[in-house]
Amino acid sequence: MNEKRLTWKRIDRKKLLFLSIILIFLIVGVTLTLSRPSNTTVYVATNGSGDFNCDGSDDQIEINEALAYVAENPKFTTVHLEGPNTYVISDSILIGSNTILEGDPTAVIKLEDKAGWPEEKPLITQMDSDGNNGIIIRGFEIDGNHDNNIEKRRGKGYHNLINFLDCQNIKIHDMYMHDGHGDGLKVVKCSDIQFYNNRVYKLGHDALYAIYSSNVKAWNNKITCRTNSGLRVYNTNHVKFHDNIINSEGEGGAGIEIQKIGQLTVMNDIEICNNLLYETNTAGIWITGYGSGYSKGSAKDIHIHHNKFYKTGINPGADWAGGIVLNGFQNTLIENNKFDGCYGAAIAHKQVSDEFVAPGSGYTTIVKNNVIINTQSSPAAGEGYAVYNKLKNTHSFILENNCLSNNAGGNYLGADSTSDVEADSELAEKLNNNESLGEESPWHEAMSAGPQVPYEIDKSGLQPEQEEGFISSLKRAFSDFLRSLKRFLLNLSMQSDEVENFKIALPFVISDNRLREGAPDITLSESEYIDIGKRSDGGIYRDVIIFELGSFNQTDRIKEATLALFWYYPENQMRSKDTVLEVYRPVEWCKEHVTWQQRESNAPWKNSGGDWYDRNGVFQGSTPYATISISGNEIPDNRYYELDVTELVQEYVSGKYENTGFLIKAREEDENYIAFYSSNWQNKNQRPRLTIEYA
Repeated sequence: MNEKRLTWKRIDRKKLLFLSIILIFLIVGVTLTLSRPSNTTVYVATNGSGDFNCDGSDDQIEINEALAYVAENPKFTTVHLEGPNTYVISDSILIGSNTILEGDPTAVIKLEDKAGWPEEKPLITQMDSDGNNGIIIRGFEIDGNHDNNIEKRRGKGYHNLINFLDCQNIKIHDMYMHDGHGDGLKVVKCSDIQFYNNRVYKLGHDALYAIYSSNVKAWNNKITCRTNSGLRVYNTNHVKFHDNIINSEGEGGAGIEIQKIGQLTVMNDIEICNNLLYETNTAGIWITGYGSGYSKGSAKDIHIHHNKFYKTGINPGADWAGGIVLNGFQNTLIENNKFDGCYGAAIAHKQVSDEFVAPGSGYTTIVKNNVIINTQSSPAAGEGYAVYNKLKNTHSFILENNCLSNNAGGNYLGADSTSDVEADSELAEKLNNNESLGEESPWHEAMSAGPQVPYEIDKSGLQPEQEEGFISSLKRAFSDFLRSLKRFLLNLSMQSDEVENFKIALPFVISDNRLREGAPDITLSESEYIDIGKRSDGGIYRDVIIFELGSFNQTDRIKEATLALFWYYPENQMRSKDTVLEVYRPVEWCKEHVTWQQRESNAPWKNSGGDWYDRNGVFQGSTPYATISISGNEIPDNRYYELDVTELVQEYVSGKYENTGFLIKAREEDENYIAFYSSNWQNKNQRPRLTIEYA
């Protein structure tokens, strides 16, 4: 009797399995059938799998054919560039109205070598010379190929990456734009411009340049300037720049530039807030109005608040170095900002050159509730004043309740205040350590202004993704089906009915820095390698590396996070001892100043070589979040070595800890030196990689 029952149980179980598989197939089939009306995407590839297929030369031909097809067939909305592919173009890409040009993060549009293009010929522009509207460009990389077009000068209108004239409703987001001769996005006489969540590195002019335009917004961008500014508007109104991080690496101009000339335009609605501007070559923000006479009502009411200025104005030869340099605008309000270590002056009225003469006089700037500390002397810009008025005959400051400390040249030159406060030693220490002052403090908001370190960006302003096309939906659905089926079979006995849709993310490296015992006071952020262990001629080596995780939500569940490092050295050489890599959670550090001895400028580690927490939350503990052993008998085999950092990434994403990246060291640091390629290595397929699967 028991045998019969057991037999029937097995038969019922097989029936259940068979019927469940059929049910899943039916559900998937119905889902795909119902999804067919969303077939709005045309695909471009290089391997023959696309609707249009490129061959690596003159690839704008097929991309333009795809864009023309979308323009001619209203049921289509999107052209998708498949990666990993590089699309080399010898002519401009033309996009029409109500069109999305998107791509995988590994899809790259690249200008050909020695292009020989004339001025004002961009890589991507509009299809209709009279203007287009409803344009979205997102998700891929544009390489301006600067170094292979060096016969052209930067900043002279050559090779702008994206350029629009007389267009409306433009969104440029989630792009990586780099190494160009001109602007990232240039818009002239356009309206409703959104530029967000982009990474822009060393272009030849401005990352965003808006001319005679309106309703321009830029947020959550990470910009490193080279030739000019990060964000710039010229005779443009209704502007908001917020939550951006802008710096330079010894080149360029101001972080943000606001420019008005003449009588024909009004600029009275401009807001700049919650940005981090650090180590800009000249001013963090430069504001100038000049030219033939205009009324003050047409250049007024700029509101600058809750920004952080850190060591802005590093160029010793720039008169317009500093935190904020301005002239020619009335009733500018500067409040609740923190200025720390700016060069020349934190806030200054200056005329940069004879070209930028403001008409008339009587301009007033209101400065209140700011924290201004550690202003440094600059040979050209000033002795290190908190507030400097070099235009006393035409401009004046109203200073109210600012907190001042340790400004090398004194607090004022050409200005004065009866309500500003000089910090006592206790308060000054809190200001320097960036400690909270409590909500009752008048400078509480200034102390929390802007992203506090270069990699903290608020992602709350990101827009939801657009609908996928049918082919993309098909691929995703099939992948989801296989994953669901596998999960179903593995968990059938547990009667699991949970199906999760996991996604893959490949966040970019913000910085990787070497910590070298033999060079204890040198910041090593530009090396093409990172290294760990100990060698007899240079002491101990460790590394800190941080990836951008701001796009995740705190509710995201990390299924798996893998840190992959490409081992290449010592080539063809074994070591006397094994190298056991360990990953810990470092204390907060600054990529511009971190060394073996200090985590930030004037902020030493408590323990030379780095401070960390282990998996159990123990300071300087020895239980790593991840570990992997590489035998001393092994030699580099030109491949990635992977560390499971799921737990630490989950703690960062959930908000349990602030994202401070990874500290990587060897367990025993003795005759076991090895090196991996860094994020500066020329082959991007061998750089550090963090792969995150999440739901």
